[in-house]
Amino acid sequence: MAKDHGSSIKNDEQYEELRDEGMSKSKAARIANDPKSGKKGGKADKYEERTREELYEKAQEIGIEGRSDMDKDELIKALRNH
Repeated sequence: MAKDHGSSIKNDEQYEELRDEGMSKSKAARIANDPKSGKKGGKADKYEERTREELYEKAQEIGIEGRSDMDKDELIKALRNH
């Protein structure tokens, strides 16, 4: 049974699995709190299938700097490397 991480983590089990794999607390929390993520985060829409505006909103949500000047490909790269 997964430890309760409080109301800030929506999927405690997934969060713990991601942390055990070596992800940072913030990245594991983002994935565990995404309603589209699957057991390991692979159920979300592919970045290439999203609009630039959707990618921009995701980048804004996680605090990527310089996102306003980025095109779609740059946003995808920044999101994957954050």
